[in-house]
Amino acid sequence: MREFGDEMCRRIVAAGIPLWRAFCAVGTLHPQIAATAYIWHRNTPGAVRFTADHSFANDPEFTGSPIAEVQRTGIMIRRRLHDPDCALDYPALSEFKSDGGTDYAAMPMICSSGEINSITWLTDRAGGFSDDEIAGLAAVAEALAIIVELQATRRIARHLMDTYVGHRTGERVLSGAITRGSGEAIRAVVWLCDLRGFTTLTDSMPRERVIAMLNDYFEAMVEAVSAEGGEPLKFMGDGMLAIFELGATEDPRERCAAALRAAGAASEKIAARNIKRRAAGDPEIHFGLALHLGEVSYGNIGAPARLDFTVIGPAVNHAARLEKVGHELGRPVVMSASFAAASKEALESIGRHSLRGVSEPQEVFAPKVVGGRVGADES
Repeated sequence: MREFGDEMCRRIVAAGIPLWRAFCAVGTLHPQIAATAYIWHRNTPGAVRFTADHSFANDPEFTGSPIAEVQRTGIMIRRRLHDPDCALDYPALSEFKSDGGTDYAAMPMICSSGEINSITWLTDRAGGFSDDEIAGLAAVAEALAIIVELQATRRIARHLMDTYVGHRTGERVLSGAITRGSGEAIRAVVWLCDLRGFTTLTDSMPRERVIAMLNDYFEAMVEAVSAEGGEPLKFMGDGMLAIFELGATEDPRERCAAALRAAGAASEKIAARNIKRRAAGDPEIHFGLALHLGEVSYGNIGAPARLDFTVIGPAVNHAARLEKVGHELGRPVVMSASFAAASKEALESIGRHSLRGVSEPQEVFAPKVVGGRVGADES
């Protein structure tokens, strides 16, 4: 959109319309971003992209702007700034006039859904735009509405996929991996973590504080996993399933090392949050984590009209059983024998233990020192 907007504005100038500045605002569906804006200046190379978070919708800078008015009403606003009697009824207009602007128009771009985006045009030519030029710019805005909607729809789909199923999984779905049963066998480090003592906390804490605690915990986990190239796949109550996928010929040591770094980072993030939580009188967060290296089935499962893109298989079950053993042993982080064998880090064997559903006792490992706190007892 940035490149498209830059080329469009330059062609408008080449067609004889004395455009000096253009601004386009497009709404989106994103948990952190409410809208994206593009600003073009004739004497500046390229267009510049900005984003606004959801709080900006209530900011006086926005609510008192022509952009907000156009989005509310769907009606064009024009102010001939060169006219001494022109009403400067929006704060931005005084700034435009003092900078040399002579004519301003804010136009709606109405989507098929009824949502209204907006575009504004400003010139510095003496006498401003002609009526024919305003009509031409209105025609551009009408045509642009269709293009912007198509671009925004694709961007929204990508954002929603990234937010709800993860970036890599979202890319797979958008590229056509959408039929039930479609998938592939991959090798991966499976990450499975959950909160310790969560059931007791939910019985004793107000709902709002429980949700705030979950958000603190999941934010730390997701940030740590994503920073090391892993992909959080799903939240399951107070648990999170993630993978560090291996390429077909990739040495697993690097993925194991990434998972361990993520575990260390997660521990440090939770420790930092716990300092603030103690100061606020909130209960601390304690978590358990299991890491296992194995083969999983990665793809679509579920009902014909309600699918889940996830990983399944014995390796996932192994990680879940392993995490329970870690809880019984009072170890925040435990690893399987397959993970330990592939890891280049020095790990501590904590003996062989029975895993539910696994016929033979399995050797379990724990980190000696990872991130300072991962190897420490949860207390």
